[in-house]
Amino acid sequence: MNTVNTADYAAFALRVSTGILFLAHGLMKVFVFTIPGTVGFFESIGFPAVLAYATIIGEVGGGLLLIAGVAVRLVSLALIPVLLGAAFVHSGNGWVFSAQGGGWEFPLFWAVVQGAVAALGAGAFALRLPALDNKLGRLA
Repeated sequence: MNTVNTADYAAFALRVSTGILFLAHGLMKVFVFTIPGTVGFFESIGFPAVLAYATIIGEVGGGLLLIAGVAVRLVSLALIPVLLGAAFVHSGNGWVFSAQGGGWEFPLFWAVVQGAVAALGAGAFALRLPALDNKLGRLA
């Protein structure tokens, strides 16, 4: 049985779990790989440095917003290009993510999950900001 109540809890679980994973990946780029290291990697694969900064900000900021439940639909949609970019970067390594250098399966799956989060919305326990919700309408 799928009631509004269980759907809200399912949306909450997806929103928070992916938010935590985005936050962890963004902070890994800051504290493990370091910002200069992340920028260097992006440049080494032909991407402009600004995309490294945008990715870090998107993953950390987007992760925090998803966890809090703020502008969830918009944030989820904004993170899909980050995930598709990751799938592209890993595409030469094969399908399975346990391959050397990581494959494209997880980034592509995450992109699909973010599409589901965008479709479901914030779900239960979301921080509601009426002024923002009014400006964003159905994207909040």
